[in-house]
Amino acid sequence: MLVIDGSQGEGGGQILRSALALSMVTGRSFRIERIRAGRSTPGLLRQHLTAVNAATEICGAEISGAEQGSGTLTFQPRAIRPGDYRFAIGTAGSTTLVLQAVLPALLVADRPSTVRLEGGTHNSAAPPFDFLERSFLPLLNRMGPAVTATLDRHGFFPAGGGQIRVTIEPVQQWQSVELLSRGEIKQRSCRILLAGLPEVIARREWQVIAARLNWAVEDLEIVQLPAGHGPGNVLLLELRSETLTEIFTAFGRRGASSEKVASEVVQPVREYLQSSAPVGEYLADQLLLPMALCGRGSFVATHLSRHATTNIDVIRQFLDIAITSETGPDSVRVSIGS
Repeated sequence: MLVIDGSQGEGGGQILRSALALSMVTGRSFRIERIRAGRSTPGLLRQHLTAVNAATEICGAEISGAEQGSGTLTFQPRAIRPGDYRFAIGTAGSTTLVLQAVLPALLVADRPSTVRLEGGTHNSAAPPFDFLERSFLPLLNRMGPAVTATLDRHGFFPAGGGQIRVTIEPVQQWQSVELLSRGEIKQRSCRILLAGLPEVIARREWQVIAARLNWAVEDLEIVQLPAGHGPGNVLLLELRSETLTEIFTAFGRRGASSEKVASEVVQPVREYLQSSAPVGEYLADQLLLPMALCGRGSFVATHLSRHATTNIDVIRQFLDIAITSETGPDSVRVSIGS
């Protein structure tokens, strides 16, 4: 049984999610200790328990330690069982993070599957649904599977209540993907989501974005959602290049001015545009595991976060595969496989 230190690297929930995914794919059991030791509230939270329980149901695993607050978990997988699944987090915990734990296994199953998830769809410190749908999944589908995601209801912190549906046609034959140059930026847009909040908030946020990025009003879309879905405020700045689509986000919250929230998304967009890399920080992290399952692939990213380097360490514990990085003046090239 593989023993994993949950405090390694960035010490967060990604270690657990990647371990669950890789355990199901490889059939290798693991024991993780000091779960989320790098967080202010260590141990399993509701969101992480949902991921564990979802993985357990999908592969009929034997587990111990699956309790709220637990710092240790043992997971012994069996065969992957594709099917129609529904998982409710019960809080505003991220649905997209729970999906991370189970999607890789269903990509290599012998039949299609559908996964319905209830909880948060737009959470800080997690990929929002828009990133999943328009940035990550199109690249994943280039590798061979056919995965589609549908947003049935938005869910914001702290209310939650969001719903997404994901359909998975498993991969028949993996195809390597090379993301080495960005090419021309073909389209840009700013979508500001509001739920139960006045439109003046979005207008103030847009003023900062337009002034600091020199974007035109034609690039703006303000989306007013039903008040019952909120309160919620999310900024989504999308850049579509010849190679891929990148999405940058910021989240309104109590105590943060509209100008501060907008400034938080402007800076990473500027850094991305100043680099020649096609892949941003968060997309780089998401691409690592599917490329490792493919067995080959490469991409150039603006940089590798500690989150990403920790993910690489976990992948190496389950898979005998080369993952190398070469740092350049304004980017880093990551190569997977020979």
